[in-house]
Amino acid sequence: MDWEDRLDEWELELELTAQLEGSDWVTLERAAAGTGASRAALRTWYRTGQIPSRLVDGPHGPQRLVPLDLVAARAEASPRLRRNAERRLADQAQLEILAHRVDQLELRLAALEGQRSAGPGEPPGGAS
Repeated sequence: MDWEDRLDEWELELELTAQLEGSDWVTLERAAAGTGASRAALRTWYRTGQIPSRLVDGPHGPQRLVPLDLVAARAEASPRLRRNAERRLADQAQLEILAHRVDQLELRLAALEGQRSAGPGEPPGGAS
């Protein structure tokens, strides 16, 4: 390798570092967890040029990084991911409604059991 090649590499590294400043490059796993996009979708997006990516040396060999803000923007534009997020929110809302109904039923059941154990003519909770 001659000096010119090394200088070109160094300039490219400096350029890349400058581009990375202020951006949040993360692994595919972290990007998938943070945006709801699958790793397969992320691979498709960077292979088709919809999002940038780069390979870096990781603890277990090369790993792919993607900018989280661009992945999030791309995920928001995806109708499929939007539907999945809406479905998850709807499921979560239904669970909260059901939990509230169970709480109400438990209160009603406790009140009925209190009335039954008091017997006729006695106040709920037994004789004092």
